[in-house]
Amino acid sequence: MKHTRHITLLITVVAISVAAGFFVYQPFWEKYSSFRPWHLGLDLAGGSYLVYRVDLSETGNVDAESIIQGLRDVIERRVNLFGVSEPRVYTQKVGDEHRLVVELAGISDVSKAIAEIGETPVLDFREVEEREGGVIYIPTTLTGRHIKGAQVVFDQYTSIPIVSLELTEEGGELFAEITERNVGKLLAVFLDGTPITVPVVQEKITGGRAQISGDFTIEEARVLVERFNAGALPAPITLINQQTISPELGKDSIAKSITAGLWGTLIVIIYMIAYYRWLGVFASAALLMYITLVLGIFKLIPITLTLSGIAGVLLSIGMAVDANILVFERTKEELKRGMPYVQAVEEGFRRAWNSIRDSNITTIISAVILYYLTTSFVRGFALALFIGVLVSMFSAITITRTLLRVFAKYHERTT
Repeated sequence: MKHTRHITLLITVVAISVAAGFFVYQPFWEKYSSFRPWHLGLDLAGGSYLVYRVDLSETGNVDAESIIQGLRDVIERRVNLFGVSEPRVYTQKVGDEHRLVVELAGISDVSKAIAEIGETPVLDFREVEEREGGVIYIPTTLTGRHIKGAQVVFDQYTSIPIVSLELTEEGGELFAEITERNVGKLLAVFLDGTPITVPVVQEKITGGRAQISGDFTIEEARVLVERFNAGALPAPITLINQQTISPELGKDSIAKSITAGLWGTLIVIIYMIAYYRWLGVFASAALLMYITLVLGIFKLIPITLTLSGIAGVLLSIGMAVDANILVFERTKEELKRGMPYVQAVEEGFRRAWNSIRDSNITTIISAVILYYLTTSFVRGFALALFIGVLVSMFSAITITRTLLRVFAKYHERTT
């Protein structure tokens, strides 16, 4: 009964691996379908790498992190207007200096992108009129320069998140006038020409303070606060570094990476078969299935593939082979003691498992630390290594073990 389950599991894993192989290679139908194309990073697809310095000198005591995240959100929305494939916008802190990094893979008009990104976010309030044939937004003189800051507060009775605004003296007077003539009507807030919230004015608001309430989650309220702060406070951004990467360089890097991966895998397979004989054959089959599975996961999620990510995948292949070697050495020891094949395989896995588990867990911990405490390229390496190690553990536990179990049963019946 167990043998039947092992064969069924083996057939299932092989079928999944073959399907993953076709999905990864996709030689024919990729010309007719855009289903899950490879997502290549800037170093492989080519494009531009822009670094901006954020000037927070005029923002006072307002939370700097809120301003930075708000700016990041605004710039990301601006970049998306260019139709850039998988743009990346993230923050960095170098010493006391805050930076925004923009990666534009495959962009053709860099100068236009720089011109658009370089503008400080513009926030303004607009009255709303509903007329036949559409909604009309009427600009007012109340803009982001009239807002001192925004923050998330909680209703004292319901604990629902509320966005609280503090305005300047001039802004408070303008806001009182606008809300007085729009009681019961909508009042829209625009950031970079896009509405970010359109609340209903409940009453005339005086005193220079206002609250925007609704069915906000904490995350939704936080994002709205970041957008208010990004458009309200004078935090200009300055381009301090620009690098343009040729697509041809990326193609060359991909070709060399594939060549290195193929030769490395072939050499490992030859060595494994030469040294471990029939065990090496199973290890090689498991290795090929592991490679198709991990690449299939990268393409399915999808994960942006970079040179550092490829390095992480290649390293995880080495770790997958290492796990097989530990199992085989333990199995060989048991066979030398005269133990039957079936028991030798089970005992070999039992004795090797602690070493495999501990080595993989320490690698996973290292990958997690690298991912959260480093920046772009190192994070790509860490993520690829993390996924690769997890799949390699599955490969050692499921694929290699099932192959050996099936062969051991077959060997036992024929001898």
